[in-house]
Amino acid sequence: MIITEQILDDLSARARASERLRCNLDLRNSAEDKSQRMLNALEPGTVMPIHRHNDTSETCVCIRGHFEEYLYDSQGRLTDTIDMVPGGVVLNIEAGQWHSLRCLESGTILLEAKDGAYRALEVDEVMETK
Repeated sequence: MIITEQILDDLSARARASERLRCNLDLRNSAEDKSQRMLNALEPGTVMPIHRHNDTSETCVCIRGHFEEYLYDSQGRLTDTIDMVPGGVVLNIEAGQWHSLRCLESGTILLEAKDGAYRALEVDEVMETK
């Protein structure tokens, strides 16, 4: 698959129309793939809870737009803010690291990759916030 500007534009349009203000494009060959690869289109206002992935690291690259990735300690205290822009850093979040993000620009798209087949987050992988 060649990912064109039209594909990115369509993905962003679907994110804007979504109640969650985000939409992803699965880049796996099949549901049986041993890795997760996706484009995630985000819009300002989307809610991303503080969460972690106990069994995998997560690699993020900003394809277009602008977002901030936030890292937290086990008490929910912010420990780092990483500015994510195209041509900026490639972020590899270690397995078990609490994190979330905030979309800062309409049309933001990130490339996300994780180990293993897709699975929903477990209860202990989402931090309850007060």
